[in-house]
Amino acid sequence: MKKTYSIQGMHCASCVLKTEKAIKKVIGVTNVVVNLATNRATVEGEVADEAVKKAVESLGYTAESLEQQKLSEEEMSRSAQKLFNDGQRTVSLKAIGMNNPHCAMIVEKVLKDLKGVEKIKVEFATEKVEVDFSEPATVDAIKKAIKEAGYEPLEMQGSNPPAGGQNSVEDREKAAREKEIKILRKKFWVGAVLSTIVFLGSFPEWFSFVPLWLRDWRILFLLATPVQFWVGAQFYKGFWVALKHWTTSMDTLIAIGTSAAYGYSFVATFFPEVFTSANVQPTAYYDTAAIIITLILLGRLLEANAKGKTSEAIKKLMGLRAKTARVVRSGKELDIPIEEVIVGDIVIVRPGEKIPVDGVITDGASAIDESMVTGESIPSDKKEGDTVIGATINKTGAFKFKATKVGAETLLAQIIKLVEEAQGSKAPIQRLADTITSYFVPAVLLIAVVTFGAWWFWNESFTLALFNAIAVLIIACPCALGLATPTAIMVGTGKGAEHGILIRDAEALETAHKLTTVILDKTGTLTKGTPALTDVIGGDTVLQLAASLGNQSTHPLNIPMVEEAKKKGLTLLEVKNFKAIPGMGIEGIINGKLVQLGNAKLIPIESQKDVILKLQSEGKTAMLLAEDGKILGVLAVADTIKETSKEAIAQLHKMGLEVAIITGDNQKTAEAIAQQLGIDRVLAEVLPQDKEKEVKKLQAEGKKVAMVGDGINDAPALAQANIGIAMGTGTDIAMESSDITLMRGDVRGVAQAIMLSRRTMRNIKQNLFWAYAYNTALIPLAAFGILNPIIAAFAMAMSSVSVVTNALRLKRVRL
Repeated sequence: MKKTYSIQGMHCASCVLKTEKAIKKVIGVTNVVVNLATNRATVEGEVADEAVKKAVESLGYTAESLEQQKLSEEEMSRSAQKLFNDGQRTVSLKAIGMNNPHCAMIVEKVLKDLKGVEKIKVEFATEKVEVDFSEPATVDAIKKAIKEAGYEPLEMQGSNPPAGGQNSVEDREKAAREKEIKILRKKFWVGAVLSTIVFLGSFPEWFSFVPLWLRDWRILFLLATPVQFWVGAQFYKGFWVALKHWTTSMDTLIAIGTSAAYGYSFVATFFPEVFTSANVQPTAYYDTAAIIITLILLGRLLEANAKGKTSEAIKKLMGLRAKTARVVRSGKELDIPIEEVIVGDIVIVRPGEKIPVDGVITDGASAIDESMVTGESIPSDKKEGDTVIGATINKTGAFKFKATKVGAETLLAQIIKLVEEAQGSKAPIQRLADTITSYFVPAVLLIAVVTFGAWWFWNESFTLALFNAIAVLIIACPCALGLATPTAIMVGTGKGAEHGILIRDAEALETAHKLTTVILDKTGTLTKGTPALTDVIGGDTVLQLAASLGNQSTHPLNIPMVEEAKKKGLTLLEVKNFKAIPGMGIEGIINGKLVQLGNAKLIPIESQKDVILKLQSEGKTAMLLAEDGKILGVLAVADTIKETSKEAIAQLHKMGLEVAIITGDNQKTAEAIAQQLGIDRVLAEVLPQDKEKEVKKLQAEGKKVAMVGDGINDAPALAQANIGIAMGTGTDIAMESSDITLMRGDVRGVAQAIMLSRRTMRNIKQNLFWAYAYNTALIPLAAFGILNPIIAAFAMAMSSVSVVTNALRLKRVRL
């Protein structure tokens, strides 16, 4: 049994490790995963909620079972300006500029200090902040606290403006991001110009054309001061906020390092006697402080631009939504904002228009382009009674449809929610990075102090000791470590969504690259799921009896018999005491006699063995019809194999994967289909309830198994498999049990999903390798005095940019 808990109070990777250890000690827990980005713990095993809560609370944190939270996401999004019965309110915001665990920790700490704040949920990967509060806390106070922490608060809730209006969430978020980049760009250019002038004035021996007045340290002080305290203001703000809450961050390292260079130069300029009295020649290093700040700011600017592209998939999905809808109310056609459409509304769609919400066609027909949701480029023909998806495009005809899902219930809204949750989840590979990052900044500060002391002690040079310590502070880059996994996850899950591949979370994305075996359910996955009647041995009487029984059942194999009987004008007979026997067949009383229709498990086949074997060798499903135990005839049904199934299996083989087929069909029929498609292993005559057991058998052989299916009876097997892959054309329950959902019924998407996982994991490993290699190699170089602080600043600025840029390469991957 798997449960999810919201954990509040964690602020770093060490908190995560402590929480995981505490929960693992609870009796009944078999596995636990704690995610700092989402503040959630997923616990497996038979365990009481109270036991988990007690373990978490012993650490000073709070835990709440998400299964007990009854508010839907849509209700929560409306609750920002709405009082609950107990006076509690909730607000959801985006903290623009929050991009790593340290930022999340700072935001959480400043909000905890507000009186009235009860719960805080921070996701740095998606920059989301959700706060439960009551008086005296207010939305404005929460925004102010976030702003003072150095981030731009953007309220996602409250009034519901017309879609696409100037106050829509997407527009406000875009404006906030553009404002952030504009400020960074402005500060960078000011810093670049002033730093260049300071650099020229600092080295007159290199640049003879520099006027005498520019060589004056007092002039250099005036030029460097705006760079230090205006261009670099965000570093001081971040340092101060971290200090107030007794923690450290990337800004701590930058602020201390540049202030040391600036402060040293200030003393040398205005109080040179401090140095001369100690027989030390005073020297100014304004150029070092100014150039370091400017280069780091350049890195932040490039990073902000690049990071904006990592979430393009979500932006594209949000941009798909229609702005208005034409509905029929009181006999009149009205154009209304999409937010005002309600379930049951009759909506009119003309050629070329976007379908506003999900629904069922009541009048008319058309071809609809669903590529933006399913990834399928060929328009889908729709007629009366067919479902339509909001945000898809009507190509040809005009039609009316009845709205069945609106707002957060639409398929597009669910896809956006799923992708956002996946982007905010944590991959297991990130645990090592989190552990190292939690100790990183304090360790760097310690190394800088040791470096300073060692150089001063052995070299007796305060200046050299100071600048080697500064180089250590500046070269260290925990941001590269923090960004290595989340950025690749964001781009990878977004890339999947663009191709109709929905990945539940980062763990599923990671696990998929380890798969060794793929089990494919036959009906609806490898085949079209619409079987046709191919043979009737025994005449119309056999067909009439079979169709009469089949008419009482919902099994797809019975549908073609009923259709064929009606086509021939045969009367369907009354059936009493109807009974469906899973995996065997159906039976009932017709004209006072027991009539059975099924396979050899229900009816002995001895007299018809040769006929049955011949039909099965042709890949057909043969069924016997018996009356009071006597066989009257045989019927055969064949399900058409999808055109893409053979190609999909070839792709899986090319990737080195073993492919198995699982079906309730007999061994001969299954083997015939497997031979046609080139499938390696046949799991035949498997009852629906036994599919899960077959998955376990393969796992017991040491295989990492993916189960691909689309039906209700596939759900247990999907949940048991290492990775469950549901075909989007199937049932909701199958999709809920899966780790990956393919939005179209094309089995080639299985290979695409696994390929995406492999490429994403390769990208993450590259990011982590370079982030670790960078810090491991360059911090010692800085400590040993080999690395100039300016070069260190440039390298540090580029390290984060390189990680994000490398993650963006996933966007160009061809699936």
